[in-house]
This record gives sequence, C-alpha cells and structure tokens, in this order.
Amino acid sequence: MASQSTELLHLYRRLLRSCATYPSKNRWGIYEAIREEFRDNRAMNPDDPKTQKQIQVAYKGLGQLRMYDTAQLSKGNPESPNWEVTLEQNPMPKP
Repeated sequence: MASQSTELLHLYRRLLRSCATYPSKNRWGIYEAIREEFRDNRAMNPDDPKTQKQIQVAYKGLGQLRMYDTAQLSKGNPESPNWEVTLEQNPMPKP
C-alpha cells in the first residue's frame, strides 16, 4: 500500500509539472483541476476498480500533457525545429 501511495504521489507531481509547461491559456485552470481531483479522491481505496480506472485516465492525461513538452519534443535540444506529435483516435475513455 505504501508503494502504491508513493506511486500516486509521483504521478500527481508529474502531472503538475507537465501541466505547468503545457502551451495553453487555460494551463493554470487545468493545474487547479488536477489538484482538486486528487484532493477530492485522496481517501479512495487504490484497489477499487473505479479508482484503478481513474488512475489509468490520469496516466493517459499525463501522456497527453507530455506530448507538448518542448524538452521531450526536441529531444533535449530546444533549438531543434523537428517536433513530432502523434494524436490518438480515442484520446480519453468515457467515464
């Protein structure tokens, strides 16, 4: 259980870091929504299937935020104009 809560804490931090660099006018709204969602669900049982589904959605969201991370897109070279973004057909599962 401790390792699972540590993993969720790392997921939370990665989401917030990725959100801070997301190129959107609404980035801070998204940032606050992530904080609120985690705060509202902190008492949920990590073994519950509903919780597992929410964790999967969070990982999917992290992947989508990271698609626009300039350090990742440019492979560490911010001067590189060669960016590659791959979009999915069904980016977020329905709740």
